[in-house]
Amino acid sequence: MKTRRVTAGVASVLALSLGAAACGGGGGKDDDGNGGNAKKDAALTSIVNASDKKGGTVTYQHSDVPDSLDPGNTYYGWVQNFSRLYGRTLTTFKPAAGKEGLEVVPDLAESLGKPSNDAKTWTYKLRKGVKFEDGTPVTSKDVKYAIQRSNFAPEALSNGPTYFKAFLEGGDKYKGPYKDKSPEGLKSIETPDDQTIVFHLNQPFADFDYLATFSQTAPVPQAKDDGAKYVQHIVSSGPYKFQSYQEGRSATLVRNPEWDQKTDPIRKALPDKIEITFKVNPVTVDNNLLSDKVTADAAGTGVQPQTQPKVLAGKLAQQTDISYAGATQYLALNVNVKPFDNIHCRKAVQYAIDKQSVVDAMGGAPKGDVASTLLPPTVNGYTKFDTYATPGNKGDAAKAKEELKACGKPNGFSTNLTARSDRPAEVASATAIQNSLKKVGINAEIKQFPSGKYFSNFAGVPSYVHKHNLGMMSMAWGADWPTGYGFLDQIVNGAAIKPSGGNNLMELDDPKINQALKDGIANTDDAARTKAWGDIDKMVMDTATVVPLVYRKNLLFRPESAANVTVTQAYLGMYDYLLMSSSK
Repeated sequence: MKTRRVTAGVASVLALSLGAAACGGGGGKDDDGNGGNAKKDAALTSIVNASDKKGGTVTYQHSDVPDSLDPGNTYYGWVQNFSRLYGRTLTTFKPAAGKEGLEVVPDLAESLGKPSNDAKTWTYKLRKGVKFEDGTPVTSKDVKYAIQRSNFAPEALSNGPTYFKAFLEGGDKYKGPYKDKSPEGLKSIETPDDQTIVFHLNQPFADFDYLATFSQTAPVPQAKDDGAKYVQHIVSSGPYKFQSYQEGRSATLVRNPEWDQKTDPIRKALPDKIEITFKVNPVTVDNNLLSDKVTADAAGTGVQPQTQPKVLAGKLAQQTDISYAGATQYLALNVNVKPFDNIHCRKAVQYAIDKQSVVDAMGGAPKGDVASTLLPPTVNGYTKFDTYATPGNKGDAAKAKEELKACGKPNGFSTNLTARSDRPAEVASATAIQNSLKKVGINAEIKQFPSGKYFSNFAGVPSYVHKHNLGMMSMAWGADWPTGYGFLDQIVNGAAIKPSGGNNLMELDDPKINQALKDGIANTDDAARTKAWGDIDKMVMDTATVVPLVYRKNLLFRPESAANVTVTQAYLGMYDYLLMSSSK
Protein backbone atom coordinates (compact mmCIF):
# COMPACT_ATOMS: atom_id res chain seq x y z
CA MET A 1 0.00 0.00 0.00
CA LYS A 2 1.12 3.43 -0.59
CA THR A 3 2.15 5.63 2.12
CA ARG A 4 -0.04 6.45 0.02
CA ARG A 5 -1.11 2.48 1.48
CA VAL A 6 2.43 4.33 4.11
CA THR A 7 1.73 0.65 4.54
CA ALA A 8 0.96 -2.29 6.37
CA GLY A 9 2.99 -4.81 8.09
CA VAL A 10 2.26 -7.34 10.69
CA ALA A 11 0.51 -6.29 13.85
CA SER A 12 -2.87 -5.22 15.03
CA VAL A 13 -5.72 -4.28 12.81
CA LEU A 14 -8.90 -2.42 12.95
CA ALA A 15 -11.50 -2.55 15.53
CA LEU A 16 -14.30 -0.74 13.90
CA SER A 17 -16.03 0.32 17.04
CA LEU A 18 -15.81 4.07 17.00
CA GLY A 19 -16.14 5.28 20.58
CA ALA A 20 -17.64 8.45 21.93
CA ALA A 21 -15.87 10.40 24.63
CA ALA A 22 -18.64 12.94 24.38
CA CYS A 23 -20.82 10.52 26.30
CA GLY A 24 -18.20 9.28 28.70
CA GLY A 25 -14.87 7.74 27.86
CA GLY A 26 -12.32 5.56 29.55
CA GLY A 27 -13.03 5.99 33.21
CA GLY A 28 -11.59 9.30 34.36
CA LYS A 29 -8.04 10.60 34.67
CA ASP A 30 -4.92 8.78 35.70
CA ASP A 31 -2.30 10.16 38.06
CA ASP A 32 -0.73 12.20 35.29
CA GLY A 33 -3.96 13.91 34.28
CA ASN A 34 -4.38 11.86 31.12
CA GLY A 35 -7.60 10.16 30.14
CA GLY A 36 -8.15 6.53 31.15
CA ASN A 37 -5.28 4.08 30.83
CA ALA A 38 -3.04 6.46 28.86
CA LYS A 39 0.53 5.17 28.85
CA LYS A 40 3.33 5.30 26.35
CA ASP A 41 2.82 2.61 23.66
CA ALA A 42 -0.41 1.44 25.32
CA ALA A 43 -2.29 1.49 22.01
CA LEU A 44 0.10 -1.02 20.45
CA THR A 45 -1.41 -3.91 22.37
CA SER A 46 -4.69 -2.65 23.81
CA ILE A 47 -7.61 -0.30 23.32
CA VAL A 48 -6.95 2.94 25.19
CA ASN A 49 -9.90 4.66 26.89
CA ALA A 50 -12.40 1.97 25.94
CA SER A 51 -15.98 3.16 25.65
CA ASP A 52 -19.31 1.85 24.39
CA LYS A 53 -21.16 5.17 24.57
CA LYS A 54 -22.87 6.55 21.48
CA GLY A 55 -22.74 10.12 20.21
CA GLY A 56 -20.19 12.80 19.42
CA THR A 57 -18.21 13.73 16.34
CA VAL A 58 -14.92 12.30 15.10
CA THR A 59 -12.74 14.96 13.45
CA TYR A 60 -9.79 14.30 11.15
CA GLN A 61 -7.38 16.48 9.24
CA HIS A 62 -5.05 15.62 6.36
CA SER A 63 -2.14 17.54 4.88
CA ASP A 64 -3.20 16.91 1.29
CA VAL A 65 -6.11 15.31 -0.56
CA PRO A 66 -6.94 11.62 -1.03
CA ASP A 67 -6.17 9.93 -4.32
CA SER A 68 -9.92 9.30 -4.20
CA LEU A 69 -12.54 8.47 -1.56
CA ASP A 70 -14.15 6.15 -4.14
CA PRO A 71 -13.49 2.64 -2.69
CA GLY A 72 -12.80 1.38 -6.19
CA ASN A 73 -10.28 4.06 -7.07
CA THR A 74 -7.88 4.28 -4.14
CA TYR A 75 -4.62 2.76 -2.98
CA TYR A 76 -3.72 4.86 0.05
CA GLY A 77 -3.84 2.86 3.28
CA TRP A 78 -5.67 5.55 5.18
CA VAL A 79 -8.45 5.67 2.56
CA GLN A 80 -8.75 1.87 2.60
CA ASN A 81 -9.31 2.19 6.33
CA PHE A 82 -11.55 5.28 6.15
CA SER A 83 -13.73 3.83 3.39
CA ARG A 84 -14.89 1.05 5.73
CA LEU A 85 -17.15 3.66 7.30
CA TYR A 86 -19.27 3.69 4.14
CA GLY A 87 -18.25 0.55 2.23
CA ARG A 88 -18.38 -3.06 3.38
CA THR A 89 -15.96 -5.53 1.79
CA LEU A 90 -16.22 -9.31 1.47
CA THR A 91 -13.68 -9.76 4.26
CA THR A 92 -11.78 -7.43 6.56
CA PHE A 93 -9.40 -7.57 9.52
CA LYS A 94 -10.47 -8.61 12.99
CA PRO A 95 -11.35 -5.70 15.30
CA ALA A 96 -8.74 -6.41 17.95
CA ALA A 97 -5.55 -4.93 19.34
CA GLY A 98 -2.10 -6.43 18.88
CA LYS A 99 -1.25 -9.34 16.59
CA GLU A 100 -4.79 -10.67 16.84
CA GLY A 101 -5.82 -7.78 14.65
CA LEU A 102 -4.07 -9.30 11.63
CA GLU A 103 -6.61 -12.08 11.40
CA VAL A 104 -8.89 -11.87 8.36
CA VAL A 105 -12.59 -12.20 9.22
CA PRO A 106 -15.84 -12.10 7.21
CA ASP A 107 -17.52 -8.74 6.66
CA LEU A 108 -20.04 -8.53 3.83
CA ALA A 109 -19.62 -12.29 3.41
CA GLU A 110 -21.02 -14.80 5.90
CA SER A 111 -17.69 -16.61 6.18
CA LEU A 112 -14.24 -16.67 4.69
CA GLY A 113 -13.97 -17.91 1.12
CA LYS A 114 -14.45 -21.57 0.27
CA PRO A 115 -11.57 -22.58 -2.03
CA SER A 116 -11.48 -25.50 -4.41
CA ASN A 117 -8.80 -28.13 -3.79
CA ASP A 118 -6.44 -26.39 -6.20
CA ALA A 119 -7.20 -22.90 -4.78
CA LYS A 120 -8.25 -21.70 -8.26
CA THR A 121 -11.95 -21.26 -7.44
CA TRP A 122 -13.18 -19.24 -4.46
CA THR A 123 -16.81 -18.96 -3.35
CA TYR A 124 -18.39 -16.46 -0.95
CA LYS A 125 -21.94 -16.22 0.41
CA LEU A 126 -23.17 -12.71 1.25
CA ARG A 127 -25.02 -11.90 4.45
CA LYS A 128 -28.75 -11.39 4.05
CA GLY A 129 -30.37 -8.09 4.99
CA VAL A 130 -27.52 -5.76 3.97
CA LYS A 131 -28.85 -2.63 2.23
CA PHE A 132 -27.54 0.42 0.43
CA GLU A 133 -28.40 3.82 1.90
CA ASP A 134 -31.48 4.04 -0.37
CA GLY A 135 -32.89 0.80 1.04
CA THR A 136 -31.99 -1.34 -1.98
CA PRO A 137 -30.67 -4.81 -1.02
CA VAL A 138 -26.95 -5.42 -1.65
CA THR A 139 -26.45 -8.40 -3.96
CA SER A 140 -23.56 -10.40 -5.34
CA LYS A 141 -24.03 -8.61 -8.66
CA ASP A 142 -23.18 -5.30 -6.94
CA VAL A 143 -19.91 -6.80 -5.69
CA LYS A 144 -19.10 -8.18 -9.13
CA TYR A 145 -19.77 -4.82 -10.73
CA ALA A 146 -17.59 -3.05 -8.16
CA ILE A 147 -14.65 -5.31 -9.00
CA GLN A 148 -15.17 -4.89 -12.75
CA ARG A 149 -15.14 -1.10 -12.58
CA SER A 150 -12.20 -0.90 -10.19
CA ASN A 151 -9.83 -3.27 -12.00
CA PHE A 152 -10.80 -3.08 -15.64
CA ALA A 153 -11.51 0.58 -16.39
CA PRO A 154 -8.20 2.44 -16.04
CA GLU A 155 -9.51 5.16 -18.34
CA ALA A 156 -11.76 6.26 -15.45
CA LEU A 157 -10.38 4.60 -12.31
CA SER A 158 -6.59 4.28 -12.34
CA ASN A 159 -5.48 4.39 -8.72
CA GLY A 160 -6.14 0.92 -7.31
CA PRO A 161 -4.19 -2.36 -7.47
CA THR A 162 -4.55 -4.81 -10.35
CA TYR A 163 -4.72 -8.19 -8.62
CA PHE A 164 -8.17 -9.16 -9.88
CA LYS A 165 -7.25 -8.28 -13.43
CA ALA A 166 -4.07 -10.32 -13.19
CA PHE A 167 -5.57 -13.45 -11.61
CA LEU A 168 -9.13 -13.78 -12.90
CA GLU A 169 -9.59 -15.98 -15.96
CA GLY A 170 -9.87 -13.76 -19.02
CA GLY A 171 -8.92 -10.70 -17.04
CA ASP A 172 -6.29 -9.74 -19.59
CA LYS A 173 -8.95 -9.51 -22.32
CA TYR A 174 -11.96 -8.02 -20.53
CA LYS A 175 -12.43 -4.34 -21.45
CA GLY A 176 -14.38 -3.26 -18.37
CA PRO A 177 -18.03 -2.33 -17.82
CA TYR A 178 -17.82 1.08 -19.49
CA LYS A 179 -16.73 -0.44 -22.80
CA ASP A 180 -18.22 -3.94 -22.57
CA LYS A 181 -21.99 -3.43 -22.30
CA SER A 182 -22.89 -7.13 -22.22
CA PRO A 183 -25.10 -8.00 -19.22
CA GLU A 184 -22.90 -10.99 -18.32
CA GLY A 185 -19.72 -8.97 -17.87
CA LEU A 186 -16.57 -10.85 -16.90
CA LYS A 187 -17.39 -14.55 -17.13
CA SER A 188 -14.85 -15.62 -14.50
CA ILE A 189 -16.93 -13.93 -11.77
CA GLU A 190 -20.20 -15.83 -11.43
CA THR A 191 -23.26 -14.72 -9.47
CA PRO A 192 -25.59 -17.75 -9.56
CA ASP A 193 -27.92 -16.05 -7.06
CA ASP A 194 -28.13 -12.77 -5.17
CA GLN A 195 -26.11 -14.08 -2.20
CA THR A 196 -23.38 -16.06 -3.99
CA ILE A 197 -20.26 -14.89 -5.81
CA VAL A 198 -17.72 -17.26 -7.35
CA PHE A 199 -14.25 -16.33 -8.58
CA HIS A 200 -12.49 -18.47 -11.20
CA LEU A 201 -8.74 -17.81 -11.26
CA ASN A 202 -6.14 -18.52 -13.92
CA GLN A 203 -3.82 -20.07 -11.32
CA PRO A 204 -3.87 -21.03 -7.63
CA PHE A 205 -3.93 -18.03 -5.28
CA ALA A 206 -3.43 -18.99 -1.66
CA ASP A 207 -3.95 -15.45 -0.29
CA PHE A 208 -7.36 -14.76 -1.83
CA ASP A 209 -9.11 -13.98 1.47
CA TYR A 210 -6.58 -11.17 1.94
CA LEU A 211 -7.40 -9.85 -1.51
CA ALA A 212 -11.08 -9.83 -0.59
CA THR A 213 -10.36 -7.27 2.16
CA PHE A 214 -9.65 -4.60 -0.46
CA SER A 215 -12.12 -1.75 -0.78
CA GLN A 216 -12.50 -2.80 -4.42
CA THR A 217 -14.96 -5.48 -3.20
CA ALA A 218 -17.24 -2.86 -1.58
CA PRO A 219 -20.50 -3.09 -3.58
CA VAL A 220 -21.48 -0.46 -6.13
CA PRO A 221 -24.95 -0.28 -7.72
CA GLN A 222 -24.38 -0.14 -11.48
CA ALA A 223 -27.31 2.21 -12.03
CA LYS A 224 -25.70 4.83 -9.78
CA ASP A 225 -22.18 4.60 -11.22
CA ASP A 226 -20.80 7.28 -13.52
CA GLY A 227 -17.13 6.44 -13.47
CA ALA A 228 -14.74 9.03 -12.11
CA LYS A 229 -17.71 11.19 -11.02
CA TYR A 230 -19.04 8.51 -8.66
CA VAL A 231 -16.86 9.94 -5.89
CA GLN A 232 -19.26 12.90 -5.80
CA HIS A 233 -22.21 10.72 -4.75
CA ILE A 234 -20.91 7.44 -3.31
CA VAL A 235 -23.73 5.07 -2.32
CA SER A 236 -23.05 3.73 1.16
CA SER A 237 -23.33 0.10 2.28
CA GLY A 238 -21.80 0.85 5.70
CA PRO A 239 -22.95 2.58 8.89
CA TYR A 240 -22.24 6.09 7.57
CA LYS A 241 -23.18 7.95 4.41
CA PHE A 242 -21.95 11.21 2.90
CA GLN A 243 -23.80 14.30 4.03
CA SER A 244 -21.45 16.49 2.02
CA TYR A 245 -18.30 16.22 -0.05
CA GLN A 246 -16.26 19.16 -1.34
CA GLU A 247 -13.48 17.83 -3.50
CA GLY A 248 -10.09 18.89 -2.22
CA ARG A 249 -11.59 20.55 0.85
CA SER A 250 -13.65 18.38 3.17
CA ALA A 251 -16.21 15.64 3.71
CA THR A 252 -18.87 14.99 6.34
CA LEU A 253 -20.42 11.61 7.06
CA VAL A 254 -23.58 11.00 9.07
CA ARG A 255 -25.45 7.87 10.12
CA ASN A 256 -26.89 5.64 7.40
CA PRO A 257 -30.42 4.75 8.61
CA GLU A 258 -30.49 1.65 6.39
CA TRP A 259 -27.48 0.10 8.13
CA ASP A 260 -28.45 -2.72 10.47
CA GLN A 261 -26.13 -3.72 13.32
CA LYS A 262 -27.55 -7.27 13.13
CA THR A 263 -25.91 -7.73 9.71
CA ASP A 264 -22.56 -6.25 10.78
CA PRO A 265 -20.46 -7.98 13.47
CA ILE A 266 -17.49 -5.67 12.82
CA ARG A 267 -18.65 -2.09 13.29
CA LYS A 268 -20.17 -0.56 16.43
CA ALA A 269 -20.79 2.84 14.76
CA LEU A 270 -20.76 4.84 17.97
CA PRO A 271 -20.19 8.47 16.80
CA ASP A 272 -23.03 10.42 15.22
CA LYS A 273 -20.85 12.25 12.70
CA ILE A 274 -17.45 11.97 10.97
CA GLU A 275 -15.73 15.11 9.68
CA ILE A 276 -12.51 15.32 7.67
CA THR A 277 -10.69 18.41 6.36
CA PHE A 278 -8.03 18.32 3.63
CA LYS A 279 -5.05 20.52 2.75
CA VAL A 280 -4.11 21.42 6.32
CA ASN A 281 -0.44 22.19 6.92
CA PRO A 282 1.02 19.07 8.60
CA VAL A 283 2.55 21.06 11.45
CA THR A 284 -0.84 22.69 12.01
CA VAL A 285 -2.37 19.20 12.17
CA ASP A 286 0.15 18.31 14.89
CA ASN A 287 -0.61 21.45 16.86
CA ASN A 288 -4.33 20.77 16.64
CA LEU A 289 -3.74 17.26 17.99
CA LEU A 290 -1.67 18.64 20.87
CA SER A 291 -4.38 21.16 21.75
CA ASP A 292 -7.08 18.46 21.46
CA LYS A 293 -8.91 20.25 18.63
CA VAL A 294 -9.02 17.19 16.34
CA THR A 295 -9.25 13.45 16.91
CA ALA A 296 -6.55 12.19 14.55
CA ASP A 297 -4.25 12.88 11.64
CA ALA A 298 -5.91 10.92 8.82
CA ALA A 299 -2.59 10.30 7.05
CA GLY A 300 -1.44 8.21 10.01
CA THR A 301 2.26 8.64 9.33
CA GLY A 302 3.11 10.24 12.66
CA VAL A 303 4.05 13.71 13.87
CA GLN A 304 6.40 15.93 11.94
CA PRO A 305 10.10 16.30 12.90
CA GLN A 306 9.38 19.80 14.27
CA THR A 307 6.76 18.37 16.64
CA GLN A 308 8.72 15.32 17.75
CA PRO A 309 10.68 16.98 20.63
CA LYS A 310 7.45 18.32 22.13
CA VAL A 311 5.68 14.98 22.34
CA LEU A 312 8.69 12.99 23.55
CA ALA A 313 9.22 15.27 26.54
CA GLY A 314 7.39 15.19 29.87
CA LYS A 315 3.83 14.03 30.35
CA LEU A 316 2.95 14.22 26.66
CA ALA A 317 5.14 11.17 26.03
CA GLN A 318 2.49 9.07 27.76
CA GLN A 319 0.11 9.96 24.96
CA THR A 320 2.45 8.61 22.27
CA ASP A 321 2.80 5.27 20.53
CA ILE A 322 5.83 4.37 18.41
CA SER A 323 4.73 1.70 15.98
CA TYR A 324 6.54 -0.09 13.21
CA ALA A 325 4.61 0.84 10.10
CA GLY A 326 5.35 -2.43 8.33
CA ALA A 327 6.67 -0.15 5.62
CA THR A 328 9.96 0.54 3.88
CA GLN A 329 10.94 3.96 2.61
CA TYR A 330 13.09 3.57 -0.47
CA LEU A 331 14.43 5.27 -3.55
CA ALA A 332 13.16 3.95 -6.90
CA LEU A 333 15.62 4.13 -9.80
CA ASN A 334 13.74 4.10 -13.10
CA VAL A 335 15.38 1.80 -15.63
CA ASN A 336 13.88 3.75 -18.56
CA VAL A 337 15.44 7.07 -17.57
CA LYS A 338 19.09 7.47 -18.49
CA PRO A 339 21.62 6.78 -17.11
CA PHE A 340 19.70 4.32 -14.88
CA ASP A 341 19.30 1.95 -17.79
CA ASN A 342 22.90 1.03 -16.84
CA ILE A 343 23.13 -1.15 -13.70
CA HIS A 344 26.51 0.33 -12.74
CA CYS A 345 25.01 3.83 -12.57
CA ARG A 346 22.34 2.38 -10.29
CA LYS A 347 24.97 0.70 -8.13
CA ALA A 348 26.83 4.00 -7.84
CA VAL A 349 23.76 5.48 -6.17
CA GLN A 350 23.45 2.43 -3.90
CA TYR A 351 26.96 2.96 -2.53
CA ALA A 352 26.92 6.76 -2.48
CA ILE A 353 23.94 7.33 -0.17
CA ASP A 354 24.53 7.92 3.53
CA LYS A 355 21.45 6.10 4.86
CA GLN A 356 22.09 7.15 8.44
CA SER A 357 21.78 10.78 7.36
CA VAL A 358 18.38 9.95 5.85
CA VAL A 359 17.15 8.50 9.16
CA ASP A 360 18.53 11.54 11.01
CA ALA A 361 16.81 13.92 8.58
CA MET A 362 13.49 12.23 9.28
CA GLY A 363 13.86 12.66 13.02
CA GLY A 364 16.16 9.85 14.11
CA ALA A 365 15.38 6.53 15.78
CA PRO A 366 11.73 7.28 16.64
CA LYS A 367 11.02 7.50 12.90
CA GLY A 368 12.73 4.29 11.83
CA ASP A 369 15.81 2.12 11.36
CA VAL A 370 18.29 1.98 8.47
CA ALA A 371 17.01 -0.47 5.84
CA SER A 372 19.00 -2.89 3.70
CA THR A 373 16.14 -4.93 2.20
CA LEU A 374 12.89 -4.10 0.46
CA LEU A 375 10.82 -6.33 2.76
CA PRO A 376 10.59 -4.83 6.27
CA PRO A 377 11.25 -7.04 9.32
CA THR A 378 7.56 -7.24 10.25
CA VAL A 379 6.43 -8.87 6.99
CA ASN A 380 6.30 -12.61 6.45
CA GLY A 381 9.27 -13.66 4.28
CA TYR A 382 11.74 -11.04 5.52
CA THR A 383 15.38 -12.23 5.40
CA LYS A 384 18.21 -10.12 6.78
CA PHE A 385 20.92 -9.28 4.22
CA ASP A 386 22.74 -6.24 2.79
CA THR A 387 23.77 -6.41 -0.87
CA TYR A 388 25.34 -2.93 -0.86
CA ALA A 389 26.72 -2.64 2.66
CA THR A 390 28.76 0.44 3.59
CA PRO A 391 30.66 1.26 6.81
CA GLY A 392 28.19 2.45 9.43
CA ASN A 393 25.54 2.78 6.70
CA LYS A 394 27.15 6.13 5.83
CA GLY A 395 27.99 5.39 2.20
CA ASP A 396 31.20 4.37 0.44
CA ALA A 397 32.46 7.05 -1.94
CA ALA A 398 35.28 4.88 -3.28
CA LYS A 399 32.93 2.08 -4.37
CA ALA A 400 30.47 4.61 -5.78
CA LYS A 401 33.20 6.13 -7.94
CA GLU A 402 34.24 2.67 -9.15
CA GLU A 403 30.68 2.07 -10.33
CA LEU A 404 30.52 5.50 -11.98
CA LYS A 405 33.62 4.64 -13.94
CA ALA A 406 32.11 1.26 -14.92
CA CYS A 407 28.96 2.93 -16.24
CA GLY A 408 30.91 5.44 -18.32
CA LYS A 409 30.20 8.42 -16.05
CA PRO A 410 33.49 8.85 -14.14
CA ASN A 411 32.71 12.49 -13.37
CA GLY A 412 29.14 11.80 -12.31
CA PHE A 413 25.87 12.88 -13.93
CA SER A 414 22.74 14.95 -13.36
CA THR A 415 19.22 13.70 -12.72
CA ASN A 416 16.00 14.59 -10.92
CA LEU A 417 14.80 13.35 -7.53
CA THR A 418 11.13 13.50 -6.52
CA ALA A 419 9.54 14.05 -3.11
CA ARG A 420 6.02 14.80 -1.89
CA SER A 421 5.70 18.48 -1.08
CA ASP A 422 3.28 18.09 1.83
CA ARG A 423 5.55 15.59 3.61
CA PRO A 424 8.36 17.57 5.27
CA ALA A 425 10.14 14.41 6.43
CA GLU A 426 10.25 13.08 2.86
CA VAL A 427 11.59 16.38 1.55
CA ALA A 428 14.22 16.35 4.32
CA SER A 429 15.15 12.80 3.32
CA ALA A 430 15.51 13.83 -0.31
CA THR A 431 17.79 16.69 0.74
CA ALA A 432 19.99 14.25 2.68
CA ILE A 433 20.17 11.99 -0.39
CA GLN A 434 21.01 14.97 -2.58
CA ASN A 435 23.90 15.90 -0.29
CA SER A 436 25.28 12.34 -0.30
CA LEU A 437 25.19 12.06 -4.07
CA LYS A 438 26.84 15.42 -4.57
CA LYS A 439 29.99 14.09 -2.88
CA VAL A 440 30.58 11.66 -5.75
CA GLY A 441 29.57 14.00 -8.57
CA ILE A 442 25.91 13.03 -8.94
CA ASN A 443 23.78 16.16 -9.06
CA ALA A 444 20.15 15.52 -8.15
CA GLU A 445 17.63 18.32 -8.47
CA ILE A 446 14.67 17.83 -6.13
CA LYS A 447 11.24 18.07 -7.76
CA GLN A 448 8.30 18.29 -5.38
CA PHE A 449 4.76 17.08 -6.09
CA PRO A 450 1.56 16.88 -3.99
CA SER A 451 0.95 13.48 -2.44
CA GLY A 452 -2.70 13.34 -3.53
CA LYS A 453 -1.69 13.29 -7.21
CA TYR A 454 1.82 11.89 -6.82
CA PHE A 455 1.00 8.56 -8.46
CA SER A 456 -1.94 9.43 -10.69
CA ASN A 457 -0.32 12.45 -12.35
CA PHE A 458 3.44 12.32 -11.77
CA ALA A 459 5.64 9.54 -10.34
CA GLY A 460 3.18 6.81 -11.29
CA VAL A 461 2.86 7.94 -14.92
CA PRO A 462 5.71 6.49 -17.04
CA SER A 463 5.26 8.99 -19.88
CA TYR A 464 5.58 11.91 -17.45
CA VAL A 465 8.54 10.30 -15.69
CA HIS A 466 10.43 9.79 -18.97
CA LYS A 467 9.64 13.23 -20.35
CA HIS A 468 10.78 15.01 -17.17
CA ASN A 469 13.82 12.83 -16.47
CA LEU A 470 12.59 11.65 -13.07
CA GLY A 471 15.37 9.15 -12.58
CA MET A 472 15.06 8.83 -8.80
CA MET A 473 11.73 8.82 -7.00
CA SER A 474 10.96 8.85 -3.30
CA MET A 475 8.66 6.03 -2.31
CA ALA A 476 7.30 4.42 0.85
CA TRP A 477 5.41 1.15 0.74
CA GLY A 478 3.77 -1.32 3.04
CA ALA A 479 2.09 -4.63 2.49
CA ASP A 480 -1.31 -4.78 0.85
CA TRP A 481 -1.62 -7.69 3.24
CA PRO A 482 1.01 -8.94 5.70
CA THR A 483 2.81 -11.49 3.52
CA GLY A 484 5.76 -11.10 1.20
CA TYR A 485 3.53 -11.36 -1.85
CA GLY A 486 1.18 -8.72 -0.48
CA PHE A 487 4.19 -6.43 -0.11
CA LEU A 488 6.16 -7.13 -3.28
CA ASP A 489 3.83 -7.84 -6.17
CA GLN A 490 2.50 -4.38 -7.00
CA ILE A 491 5.91 -2.71 -6.79
CA VAL A 492 8.24 -5.18 -8.55
CA ASN A 493 6.02 -7.18 -10.91
CA GLY A 494 6.22 -6.03 -14.52
CA ALA A 495 2.48 -6.69 -14.86
CA ALA A 496 1.83 -3.88 -12.35
CA ILE A 497 3.26 -1.17 -14.64
CA LYS A 498 0.34 1.04 -15.67
CA PRO A 499 -0.13 4.16 -17.84
CA SER A 500 -1.02 6.07 -14.66
CA GLY A 501 -1.50 5.39 -10.97
CA GLY A 502 1.28 2.82 -10.98
CA ASN A 503 3.44 1.75 -8.04
CA ASN A 504 6.27 -0.06 -9.81
CA LEU A 505 8.15 3.22 -10.08
CA MET A 506 11.34 1.50 -11.20
CA GLU A 507 9.42 0.05 -14.18
CA LEU A 508 11.12 -3.21 -13.24
CA ASP A 509 10.03 -5.96 -15.62
CA ASP A 510 12.36 -8.87 -14.96
CA PRO A 511 10.99 -12.20 -16.30
CA LYS A 512 12.66 -14.21 -13.52
CA ILE A 513 11.14 -12.02 -10.80
CA ASN A 514 7.73 -12.04 -12.48
CA GLN A 515 7.75 -15.84 -12.68
CA ALA A 516 9.01 -16.24 -9.13
CA LEU A 517 6.09 -14.18 -7.84
CA LYS A 518 3.64 -16.26 -9.84
CA ASP A 519 5.14 -19.53 -8.64
CA GLY A 520 5.31 -18.35 -5.04
CA ILE A 521 1.65 -17.39 -4.66
CA ALA A 522 0.59 -20.65 -6.33
CA ASN A 523 2.49 -22.74 -3.77
CA THR A 524 0.15 -24.04 -1.07
CA ASP A 525 3.06 -25.00 1.20
CA ASP A 526 3.32 -22.19 3.76
CA ALA A 527 7.02 -22.62 4.50
CA ALA A 528 8.03 -22.78 0.85
CA ARG A 529 5.89 -19.75 0.07
CA THR A 530 7.49 -17.76 2.88
CA LYS A 531 11.00 -18.64 1.69
CA ALA A 532 10.11 -17.54 -1.83
CA TRP A 533 9.44 -13.96 -0.73
CA GLY A 534 12.89 -13.61 0.83
CA ASP A 535 14.49 -15.06 -2.30
CA ILE A 536 12.61 -12.59 -4.51
CA ASP A 537 13.73 -9.71 -2.29
CA LYS A 538 17.34 -10.72 -2.99
CA MET A 539 16.63 -10.92 -6.72
CA VAL A 540 15.23 -7.38 -6.67
CA MET A 541 18.24 -6.05 -4.81
CA ASP A 542 20.53 -7.68 -7.37
CA THR A 543 18.94 -5.45 -10.04
CA ALA A 544 20.01 -2.37 -8.01
CA THR A 545 16.74 -0.64 -8.94
CA VAL A 546 15.68 -0.12 -5.32
CA VAL A 547 17.67 1.70 -2.65
CA PRO A 548 16.16 0.70 0.73
CA LEU A 549 16.45 3.63 3.11
CA VAL A 550 14.37 3.29 6.27
CA TYR A 551 12.20 0.68 7.94
CA ARG A 552 9.48 3.13 8.90
CA LYS A 553 8.12 3.83 12.35
CA ASN A 554 5.23 6.12 13.17
CA LEU A 555 5.48 8.40 16.21
CA LEU A 556 1.78 8.82 16.89
CA PHE A 557 0.08 11.18 19.33
CA ARG A 558 -3.39 10.60 20.80
CA PRO A 559 -5.39 13.58 22.07
CA GLU A 560 -6.60 13.33 25.64
CA SER A 561 -10.28 13.19 24.70
CA ALA A 562 -9.94 10.36 22.16
CA ALA A 563 -11.71 7.16 23.14
CA ASN A 564 -11.33 3.59 21.84
CA VAL A 565 -7.83 4.18 20.48
CA THR A 566 -5.60 1.42 19.16
CA VAL A 567 -2.94 1.05 16.48
CA THR A 568 -3.71 -0.89 13.31
CA GLN A 569 -0.74 -2.54 11.66
CA ALA A 570 -2.80 -3.91 8.81
CA TYR A 571 -3.35 -0.33 7.72
CA LEU A 572 0.20 0.93 8.10
CA GLY A 573 0.79 1.17 11.81
CA MET A 574 -1.50 4.18 12.14
CA TYR A 575 -4.10 4.89 14.78
CA ASP A 576 -7.26 3.06 14.01
CA TYR A 577 -9.34 6.15 13.88
CA LEU A 578 -12.34 3.97 13.19
CA LEU A 579 -12.11 3.24 16.90
CA MET A 580 -11.80 6.83 17.97
CA SER A 581 -14.13 9.66 18.83
CA SER A 582 -13.99 12.94 20.68
CA SER A 583 -16.24 15.45 22.32
CA LYS A 584 -15.74 18.04 19.57
